[in-house]
Amino acid sequence: MHVFVTGGSGLTGPAVVSHLIAAGHSVTGLARSDASAARLTALGARPHRGSLEDLDSLRGGARQADGVVHMAFGGSFDAPEDLARRDRAAIDALGQALVGTGKPLVVTSGTFVMPTGKESLEQDEPDPESVAHFRIPGEQACLAYADRGVRSSVVRLAPTVHGPGDYGFVPLMIEAARKARFSAYVGDGANRWPAVHRSDAASLFRLALEKAPAGSALHGAAENLTLKSVAEKIGAKLGLPLRSLTHDEAAEHFGNAFFATVYATDAPASSSRTRRLLAWTPTHPSLLEDLESGDYFAAPTGTSADRWA
Repeated sequence: MHVFVTGGSGLTGPAVVSHLIAAGHSVTGLARSDASAARLTALGARPHRGSLEDLDSLRGGARQADGVVHMAFGGSFDAPEDLARRDRAAIDALGQALVGTGKPLVVTSGTFVMPTGKESLEQDEPDPESVAHFRIPGEQACLAYADRGVRSSVVRLAPTVHGPGDYGFVPLMIEAARKARFSAYVGDGANRWPAVHRSDAASLFRLALEKAPAGSALHGAAENLTLKSVAEKIGAKLGLPLRSLTHDEAAEHFGNAFFATVYATDAPASSSRTRRLLAWTPTHPSLLEDLESGDYFAAPTGTSADRWA
């Protein structure tokens, strides 16, 4: 299968591109810069110059492909409406190019769109008040194409997709701990987060592309663990004490109120239906195992905040 991929030069994207190529697929990847094009070429993919705002480029890439995996997501968390608008416009451009073809369209979302306080199931409705509510319009746009002759599916990734070179939520916790000289969690730290290893996420994207039924919502979550357990591991690795923070204290510690809310969110997710539907079996290390033996505590070369900007 010839696959058009957006976000293939990002953090999770290269693992997906490599996994697709190893499985015998050919990949064309959206590249908005020379650096992105070079990274895609090094992975064995063909660069397709364009951006999420260049809708004609997205449509062109999709029309020439046998399937599409959309992982790119850009903008500022300070402007969630803009995030949602950009993502939905890009998904509509990709979907329009595939109408009536029966070809697969796999779109990325997050388990943080789901209701809090309970373990969410794939078939549950997203919560418009969720911390990742700006992802919901993209989900809806993608799944609507299932009624228009597109084998569309949504992969809701865990908030922590861990592995080498991670610059997401967990490295931000580590950087904040180093700066403050203590490892922190919010409240009692009993709030639960899903996590998945990047290589297991890559295999899920391939399986979704190859065989997910039209209209499927899938959960890329290998485990659920408490934020306190993550903070404890960070504290142990850095030799720092553990501290509970209020929301206001967490906003200062982690950099802003959005991150404080994220680190206080209790949103475990089940992936039982995903595993049964696609025969997906996560096999790679857990998050705590990765924190113990991975590269998370290597000398920092930048900050996660820089990469999030």
